[in-house]
This record gives sequence, C-alpha cells and structure tokens, in this order.
Amino acid sequence: MALFKIIAIISLSIVINSNSYAHSDNAPKPLELDALLGAFGWDLNATEIKTEKLTDNLYVLFGAGGNIAASVGEDGVFIVDNQFPQLMPKIEAAIRKVGGERIDFAATTHWHFDHAEGNLALGPKGTTLVAHKNSRAMMLQDNIVNLVSVAYDQKAYPSDALPDITFSEELQFHYNTQAIELMHFGPAHTTGDAAVWFRGANAIHLGDVFNNSGYPFIDADNGGELKGMISFCEQVLSRIDQDTIVIPGHGPVSNYAGLEHYIVMLKTTLARLENLVAEGASLEEVFAANITKEFDEKMGNNQLFINRAYESLQGKHKH
Repeated sequence: MALFKIIAIISLSIVINSNSYAHSDNAPKPLELDALLGAFGWDLNATEIKTEKLTDNLYVLFGAGGNIAASVGEDGVFIVDNQFPQLMPKIEAAIRKVGGERIDFAATTHWHFDHAEGNLALGPKGTTLVAHKNSRAMMLQDNIVNLVSVAYDQKAYPSDALPDITFSEELQFHYNTQAIELMHFGPAHTTGDAAVWFRGANAIHLGDVFNNSGYPFIDADNGGELKGMISFCEQVLSRIDQDTIVIPGHGPVSNYAGLEHYIVMLKTTLARLENLVAEGASLEEVFAANITKEFDEKMGNNQLFINRAYESLQGKHKH
C-alpha cells in the first residue's frame, strides 16, 4: 500500500497510486477547498486546537494546517500562520485561554492555503496582516498548488484579506517586550517564505521550509527550489544557537539539532539527485535509485518530495 503524507501542505495520510508521481508536467484537474478536504477526509468541524506553551508568553497551536505561533502579552496578540477561517473561532478561543484577546497582528510564513486562509476571517476583523512581498503578490491572483496526485485551485484573496505590511529581506517588530524579526533568504518552499524569530523567547518559526512531520513539499510549479530550501535553512541555522526552539510548518516543535539533521537530509538528497540528473536520468529512474533510503524510515513516503525536487532541478517551475 502506498501510504503518503501530504506533509508540507497538509499533514494527512492518504492512499495513492505511486505511479501518479512519475509524469507531472501537468497538474491534475484542480479541486476547490471543500472537495480537497473531502478527498482527504479532513473534517474541520471535528478539528480540535491543541496548545503547547514554549515560554511565558509564546505558544504553539496545532490544528488542521500549519502550526501557529502565538505571542501573547501586554501589547496584545501576534500570531504566525492562521490555518482556515472555519477554525478561527476555535483558534481565538485557544488564545483566550492563555490570556489573549483579539488577534492584533497575523504574519504568514507563506501564501499556501493551510497557512494563510485564516486571513479571510482576520482581515475583516481589523487584524494587521503581514507577509513577504512575494506572498502578497501570489495572494492577488488565482494559483494552482500542484500536489501531483491532486491539485488545489487557490483563489485570489479579497482586498481585506491581503497583507497590510510586506517586506523584502528583513522586517522587525518590537512587541510584547521582545523583538520579532521576519527574514527572507530567497526561493525555498515558495518564493515568498518568511522565517519569524521571536528573539526574547529564542524561538523561530520556519513555516514549510522546515517540515518535522515527514519529507517537505517543494512548490516547484510556483518557484520553489530544493537548493533554495537548503540555503534558507543553512542561513537560519547560522543565526540561531543550540538553545533555539525551532517551530516547523508541520509536526512537533524541534530544536537546533533537528534543523541540522534536516539539512543533512536535504543536502544528501540534492547531491544524489544532481548526479542522476547530470546523467540524464528520468524521474522513473530517480525513483528506482532510492536516493533517500536511509531517511525513509523516519520521514515516510518520499514520492512527492522527489518528484518536486526533480522538477525544481529541471527548471520547469515558473518564476
């Protein structure tokens, strides 16, 4: 049985035909959100929000979609990523339980629906929305998120759900007695990724550039790059320290060593993949070479990861 986790965009397990990963020049017919959630058996009504306390005023909320970091303090509430509008009442209730009130600022690590669709609920309420400028550009238009076996038609956001504040390379807030820094290091998971560093808590949220639930998804059709993902992670690693809390886009909270091991996996895969590509290997031949064999037991099914990594090296993604 080919049991696959959509680990970067959605952390669900579904049964698929692995042959569907062999030819991916064209995305399958895209689904709307309700159809996509139905295909994966994802019930937002039944989803519970679980909260993990990291420091006195920093929390991680787990639900359906990307992990949410929440700084709650005297100045108010600053969150990173926001999942889905259908979950916003539950997210807001979880924040109230730890002493917060309204969500004042909502930054997104990137534009994908399971991290940013909550903008549709927060923007109209007056929350200040923050993102990298490339993510805002993507939110201005319809986009196909190609998961190879399925695809999602993510629609352009209305004006009140678009980021109010954008940045190119770095942006700093001073909020809840700490500096909160947003950093961008070029194309990685997407072209608009942001790492969000809560300096006072010594914790950093990497979004889907770092996936701790399995192999990552590289959105190659929209400019994502395996090489860029490595560079992004290495530049983050060079700035943090051994005690930094590392929040992934999906999966449990990690640390410096966890990010370090993740980079080893990415670089090992890239080196082997580049050799095969240089030899003219087809995607089918790359799958047969089993280039992630020592990581598969921990990381799970590699099919989407290898497919999108291969595609990113072919230069077929758009810029």
